[in-house]
Amino acid sequence: MVILFIQSPMILHCQPLQPQLPQYSQKLTRACRRPIRLLTAVSVQRRSDRMYATANPGVSVQSMVIKPPSHPTYDLNGVIKLALAEDAGDLGDVTTLATVPSDVEVEAHFLAKEDGVIAGIALAEMVFQEVDPSLKVEWSQKDGDYVHKGLKIGRVYGTAYSIVVAERVALNFMQRMSGIATLTKAMADLAHPAIILETRKTAPGLRLVDKWAVLIGGGRNHRMGLFDMVLIKDNHISAAGSVTSAVKSVDAYLEKKNITMEVEVETRTLEEVHEVLHYASQSKTSLTRIMLDNMVVPLPSGDVDVSMLKDAVKLINGRFETEASGNVTIETVHKIGSTGVTYISSGALTHSVKALDISLKIDTELALKVGRRTKRA
Repeated sequence: MVILFIQSPMILHCQPLQPQLPQYSQKLTRACRRPIRLLTAVSVQRRSDRMYATANPGVSVQSMVIKPPSHPTYDLNGVIKLALAEDAGDLGDVTTLATVPSDVEVEAHFLAKEDGVIAGIALAEMVFQEVDPSLKVEWSQKDGDYVHKGLKIGRVYGTAYSIVVAERVALNFMQRMSGIATLTKAMADLAHPAIILETRKTAPGLRLVDKWAVLIGGGRNHRMGLFDMVLIKDNHISAAGSVTSAVKSVDAYLEKKNITMEVEVETRTLEEVHEVLHYASQSKTSLTRIMLDNMVVPLPSGDVDVSMLKDAVKLINGRFETEASGNVTIETVHKIGSTGVTYISSGALTHSVKALDISLKIDTELALKVGRRTKRA
């Protein structure tokens, strides 16, 4: 593998963890005092990533094929440090401290133990760099690739001590993200031509990570939080008095504050759809999308009735984007997508994650032997 170095090193902005963690705090402290060179490759995508890194100091981009979504306050490096600190507690990795000599160097391989879409490669690399910048990580796959069980997808080499300390945190991120990406890919393919979206039903503190995995899986992000899109939901409508009152209030608020952003309103009945369309035909509005919530009706047979959803899409007739929500599963998403809706949102992408099984092994051959015995390789 050819490795090129950026000529102008970029400083990694970080602070030593408090309390200091005995297994890697000294290395992290040294890393904070010196420039860390970021590896790059000879592709247009990587050159774009270098530009991203310049605008976002502290974010490693060696393997960042798909960049994370933007957020004004989210600290991705801070999340990594928190995960490492959570694992280390106040004494560090006592098992590794007791059993692994600090000067032993090894090579460990990442193994896929299930078929699926791999995600979190770039984030895992950031974890290893946070623990020990001298560790070298190489990948034979990239985020978004489909992998099969038994496949070696990458390797890390350097001190065994640092690798074992970083192992579980890196794998936890990768397994969760890969599970999200795998389900997203399956649902996005079935939903076509509709576009699959996630929701805000993410693990607290991991929203950007979860939504990044959706992008890697071929989905698209809904709003990041409460700040970047107006979404008028049922409780807002109930408190405001009606759909019309809620949308009218939003239009007035955005005009007063001189804010331009997407506006979506949730509708639950065809009457509410008519009400929204009537208001929009009579007034200047910032409305861009109408959510058609729970208009997919489950049937005793296990199938779903999408006739109400089709009627709503026909009523709107392209005047606004449409979004189907509710009763979206891997079994129903294709039928929902065939109704003509623009988007389909599914909270299950992130709130019911089935992690993809991935391991990191120093003795790869033994691990594969055991995996074949247990049908996981």
